[in-house]
Amino acid sequence: MKADLGGDNGTAVSPHAVRERLLALGFDDVRFAAAGEPLKTPLRAWLAAGMHADMDWLTRTVDKRLDPALVVPGARTVIMLGVNYWSDALPRPHPAAGPVWARYALHEDYHDTIKPALLAAGKVLEDLHGANADSYRCYVDTGPVLERSWAARAGLGFTGKNAMLISRRHGNWLFLAAMVTRIAFTPDAPVRNRHHEGAVGTLCGKCTRCLDACPTAAFTAPGVVDARRCVSYQTIENKGVIPRELRPGIGRRIYGCDTCLEVCPWNRFAAAGRQLLLAARHDLADLALADILVLSPERYAEVFRRTPIKRLKLTGLLRNACVVAGNSGDRALLPLVLTLARTHASPLVRAHAVWATFRLGGGAQLTADSTLERDPLVRNEYEQEALPT
Repeated sequence: MKADLGGDNGTAVSPHAVRERLLALGFDDVRFAAAGEPLKTPLRAWLAAGMHADMDWLTRTVDKRLDPALVVPGARTVIMLGVNYWSDALPRPHPAAGPVWARYALHEDYHDTIKPALLAAGKVLEDLHGANADSYRCYVDTGPVLERSWAARAGLGFTGKNAMLISRRHGNWLFLAAMVTRIAFTPDAPVRNRHHEGAVGTLCGKCTRCLDACPTAAFTAPGVVDARRCVSYQTIENKGVIPRELRPGIGRRIYGCDTCLEVCPWNRFAAAGRQLLLAARHDLADLALADILVLSPERYAEVFRRTPIKRLKLTGLLRNACVVAGNSGDRALLPLVLTLARTHASPLVRAHAVWATFRLGGGAQLTADSTLERDPLVRNEYEQEALPT
């Protein structure tokens, strides 16, 4: 079959058949963006300001993220695919009811469950338009593609003041996947973008609920998140010490943060997704903090197998659990964090357990231990608490 990539004179082929086939694969939304013009975003300025923290891979791929022709030479379309992960069946996190997980984490890892459908989507391009393996690339949140910006250009939603993609159909609850292809499809129109491409808050109006609700004041301006202050970055991407000044704001959020998503008024229009490409893990929301604080490596692997939380490793989860314990005010957790502070093999865990022990009123019990600690990471926590070292 001869490849139908669109005409050299700028003509484009209808996306209708491809859209129908991709929806049938289980994607909840399918939109098409013209890839001829690179994106115009403040990404470079954001990186120059250091707001990406230590996510250095972003600096290495910035050109590709803005220009898909550097990903697929001759790229003419970016197909944006949305999977709605809102479900009324999943328990709503409540800060007073134990550790709080980001809603997306209450599923098996979406990278794994969406990938087979994305591979099948590539076959659709091959079947309908004679594409070959060199004429497209598919990514689910792992490639050099600025998914939210391309989704905004495709009209899948608009960039909100919370820097998230907000859909009028799905609210804030979309996983995004992308297909970069040489096929020239007729593009979809962006959402009522009156000002300029990528305008922040196109339909936010005067609302600032997301900015006001951020527990660690991570927004430096509407649509601009300083990752260094973001709970999601600190509890997931950061592999080191969580800054002491941010720990109280983390509250009971043990993995990620949905605050700036949940307060968005656009969610009232969101219907539950079909969940065809997802596998819910309702049981995770029922885990007690006490059970997490005593997890063994074997139990951790068993409980979090196939979930995104497995990427955090046990050390990272225990670090987060200690912060949540310190914020909980629950003195019944004191023996557990005290044990971690004294005996855990990881200095990272011991350091945060020391902080939690003091928050729960057990600092006096660590006085003798402070003189024995030799790791500088942990010693710093003692010094910050003004105990002898």
